[in-house]
Amino acid sequence: MAPLKTKSRVKIFSTKSGINIIQSPIKAQILSLLKEGGMSGSQIVASTIRSKSTISAHLQDLEDAGIIDWVIDPEDRRRKIYYINSKFLGDVSSEKEIKDDDDKYLQDFVVESEDPLKFFRFMFRSIRVALMDEGINIDPILRNAGIKVGNTFYKKLKNPDLNEFIDNLARFWETNQLGRIEIKSIDPLIIQLYDCFECEDLPKIGRTACSFDSGILEAIFSRYFQEHVEVTEVKCYAKGDDYCQFMVKTS
Repeated sequence: MAPLKTKSRVKIFSTKSGINIIQSPIKAQILSLLKEGGMSGSQIVASTIRSKSTISAHLQDLEDAGIIDWVIDPEDRRRKIYYINSKFLGDVSSEKEIKDDDDKYLQDFVVESEDPLKFFRFMFRSIRVALMDEGINIDPILRNAGIKVGNTFYKKLKNPDLNEFIDNLARFWETNQLGRIEIKSIDPLIIQLYDCFECEDLPKIGRTACSFDSGILEAIFSRYFQEHVEVTEVKCYAKGDDYCQFMVKTS
């Protein structure tokens, strides 16, 4: 069986010693696997369908670069479990992701409006679209920024009652013109967002795009539940959906 093909994307990581750029498709594939959780060398070999010697060499390179580290498997002390030990900042591809008519958007929605918020939304959109047009994905950076914002504003929203807390969150979202929040379900917690400031104006790119919102929700609900929560966006205007939808999952 032939090795699995991966998209040709340069991955960018922040390590203790600085920024590290990964161009090797095999290393990128290994890191994509480890992003889902720790794995042993034999598991990585099986998943990549590469030789043990090839994977061992790449794992050593990634360890030397400070991107990954390992611990001894508690179930088998002869085996190492590898994990990502750095922060993923984004990736770059030579492939164009979108086609966009920025000038028309500017004329239709910004020039004809006296609302300063529309201008700032346009700036945010223009920067992101320009990066996407160059094949640069900054979603991890936007998510990290959202986490910082969520942690900062949590104290304005906190309430021991979950329903009151969610009401505070919805008011916060509308007051700051981030969109309109509706709760589809409490258990599991599913949040729907309409008029999303982050992605409603983006071109349709066929994938979810609300990394900043996801980061805010991750931080806020992690603080509320006093444990790390995982926020996954399953619907998005950028995918062609009529709203954005986030699932909040506790461990």
